[in-house]
Amino acid sequence: MPASDVSLNVDPIRLTQLVARIFASAGVPTDDAHTVADCLVLADLRGVGSHGVSRMPIYLERLRKGLVNAAPTLAVHEIAAACAKIDGDNGLGFLVAKKAMAEACTRAGTYGVGVVAAHNSTHFGMAATYLFDAAKAGYVSFVFTNASPAMPIWGGRKPFLGTSPFAFGAPGGDGTPPVILDMATSVVARGKIRRAAQKGEPIPAGWALDADGNETTDAQKAYEGIIQPLGGPKGSGLSLMMEVVAGVMSGSAFGGEVGNQYADFEHPQDVGHMFVALKPDLFLGEGDYRTRMGALVSRAKGQPRLHEDQPILMPGEPESIREAERRRIGLPVSVEDITMLENEASRAGLAFVADDLALRSAA
Repeated sequence: MPASDVSLNVDPIRLTQLVARIFASAGVPTDDAHTVADCLVLADLRGVGSHGVSRMPIYLERLRKGLVNAAPTLAVHEIAAACAKIDGDNGLGFLVAKKAMAEACTRAGTYGVGVVAAHNSTHFGMAATYLFDAAKAGYVSFVFTNASPAMPIWGGRKPFLGTSPFAFGAPGGDGTPPVILDMATSVVARGKIRRAAQKGEPIPAGWALDADGNETTDAQKAYEGIIQPLGGPKGSGLSLMMEVVAGVMSGSAFGGEVGNQYADFEHPQDVGHMFVALKPDLFLGEGDYRTRMGALVSRAKGQPRLHEDQPILMPGEPESIREAERRRIGLPVSVEDITMLENEASRAGLAFVADDLALRSAA
């Protein structure tokens, strides 16, 4: 059976519980382990498998090697009334990002805006996770991060910039879900190329170049080469912005110095993040934001369609539809990832077989 074939539709709740137990076995405190598991499974539920449970082995390996602090002390340093800085203490980026966004929202509730920088962090998974946190709390937000080199500066031919996401979220209007925009500044997220390389699958032309600068559809050569920026100089410029905001300004590594979690097993990554939360009705009367936002979404969806049988969807809406369906009918997990989960559970000393994750009816 090919590795890409679906082996089992699993219960996302049971999967989350298993993932949390595995991370706890690596020294992550129980509550933190559940937070990490929630983040990873949410990515899979939304169809962002490149940032889901398939990444567990590298996070666990770095924890076991002591390259990531399993129980960080996340100190908050106030810089100004609306601004703070968090030392990630080389902890899992999910934990750093969750705390930083919560801190930004708290300050936005008091001052209208909250800005929190984080340094000494690690890869934080899917940026949309933290946009959802802010939207649920009632805030507009931006999430910025830098990453290890994978993409050239425009005009260059060697990896220099990360495929850092541009991420923006806003609470919905009256009766509408939040708008969640989470997009790589490269043609495609690097994780998708890594995932294709693991499965031995080709990638579309135009995604990447090999190490010699030649276009390739070989995922492994692409992963070892460079990923193309989104829109040429535009994607390169956006990624450079991430280096300024999340790298230079946060005090973390920057300009090609962020550690590659898959290749550098001697040093911490020192990833930098920046989180901005805005009170949506700061400039409006109470309730006006919801009304106006609802009107914007209604007008957008009411535009003439390019294809009459295809509805107009807001950013994040396709993923939300997929998430709802997978929570209902189960989350498809590949043979490859089932095997990985069995191996990691065994290494953690946990009794587990794939059927333990099977979706069961309420009856």
